Amino acid sequence: MQLSYLKKNRYLYFMLIPVLLWYLIFMYVPMYGLILAFQDYNFSAGYFGSEFVGMENLKILLNDPSFRNAFVNTLVINFYRIVFGFPLPVIFALLLNEVYHMKIKKIIQTVTYLPHFISWIVLAGILNSLLAVDSGIVNLLLEKLGLSQINFFLENDVFRPMVIITEIWKEIGWNTIIYLAAIAGINPALYEAAIVDGANRFQRILHVTVPCIRNVIAIMLILQIGNILQMGFDQIYNLYNPAVFESSDIIDTYIVRNLTNSSNLSIPAAAGLIKSFICFGLLVIANYTAKRMGNQGIY
Repeated sequence: MQLSYLKKNRYLYFMLIPVLLWYLIFMYVPMYGLILAFQDYNFSAGYFGSEFVGMENLKILLNDPSFRNAFVNTLVINFYRIVFGFPLPVIFALLLNEVYHMKIKKIIQTVTYLPHFISWIVLAGILNSLLAVDSGIVNLLLEKLGLSQINFFLENDVFRPMVIITEIWKEIGWNTIIYLAAIAGINPALYEAAIVDGANRFQRILHVTVPCIRNVIAIMLILQIGNILQMGFDQIYNLYNPAVFESSDIIDTYIVRNLTNSSNLSIPAAAGLIKSFICFGLLVIANYTAKRMGNQGIY
């Protein structure tokens, strides 16, 4: 029975091979480098000749004020990304599903999907032009309204909200795809039964659509929580500057800065190890909590 099933679906399994190879080469093989976190790594000695120092690199890292600041910034920025950025694609998908005019629906999808395909390098240039103090459209509009101008890239209190808002704007359309796919799989008979019972559109969304995609929402939330320390490098790296290090320096930029300014690979490796360990722990906790609440987990 199992062999016949494998034979029947062999082409699907063949399609998985490139993906599995990609993960093996770029995700699992590099894990060997985590040994650097426990060594005083020396290029000439290599992995096996470098001195083993145990937890010393982790202690140095945890006592570094710059790393602690980067750790807090990473948590805060990505926490707000989840709080404000996670529900919006769900809501947008629910609203988009209620647009019955297909041409209008496709236009909305195209317009909202497009920013996802623009790299942060390009968007950083666009944002610099739009938000410039003297010549940016936003500040010129504020000036016309009699409000004071805002230096979005040099003020710590403004930089974080700007980062979160631009991230949501860039990804909200793309993040609706999986929810729209889940909604498309709902049995139409459920909607027909709700209509017979006298449910209006809002009630159909609340009592039919949302419960049917609840497991998808839970899985996506689990994955986002598990990646809370992994998100945002491209955006932050292309937008931040020394003036806003206090509120924008994250773990990944801390790692890159140490790699470029120092030949010591052990400290960045230790930072990566801490990040991976915490993300794994949060993923396990989030998955356990979701399953305890009656939702489907990722394993």
